[in-house]
Amino acid sequence: MRNKAVLLVDDEEPVLKSLGNYLERNNFYVKTAKSGEAALDEFRTGVFDLVITDLAMDGISGLEVLQEIKKINAETGVFILTGQGDISLAIEALRSGADDFLLKPCDADELVLRMGRVLEKQNALKKNKIYEKVIPICMYCKKIRDDTGTQYGAGRWRQLEEYLSQKSGADLTHGCCPECYERQKESWLKM
Repeated sequence: MRNKAVLLVDDEEPVLKSLGNYLERNNFYVKTAKSGEAALDEFRTGVFDLVITDLAMDGISGLEVLQEIKKINAETGVFILTGQGDISLAIEALRSGADDFLLKPCDADELVLRMGRVLEKQNALKKNKIYEKVIPICMYCKKIRDDTGTQYGAGRWRQLEEYLSQKSGADLTHGCCPECYERQKESWLKM
């Protein structure tokens, strides 16, 4: 969790200062915004791992901030921290992609603990995306595991030619590259 960038959004200056200082003491890089508009401006020009936003603000609400951030970068964690105890708002925020929801006033240690969970989940999702881009090839028979339409790691092992033909839609033919031709030519001459 160390050195994660957090955008803290609240229209109350005391919250920004006290919570911002607490998060910095806990090794977070913190940028603050006093409104939804300012938050979106900061988000568009910066790189943040997590956004913590109040819901009730003049102008652009925290719910709108959440929705816009998820449109810009769905992988960014968004944490709702609000004084409004309305359960319907919490449900709407979670349906809109919020990663967690906590009511103010809150225990700062509890907030950091839950932020850690959101960031761990975010890291796990990033790792999964990396593995999804890897195409496993058997080092012995050179078959490729095709995970298309299945859970990662559960795909069928297919011959290289079958896989390439299916993925590209092209008809494949076999030939001989110049290096292999020269090696083969040498073995033909020895016969």
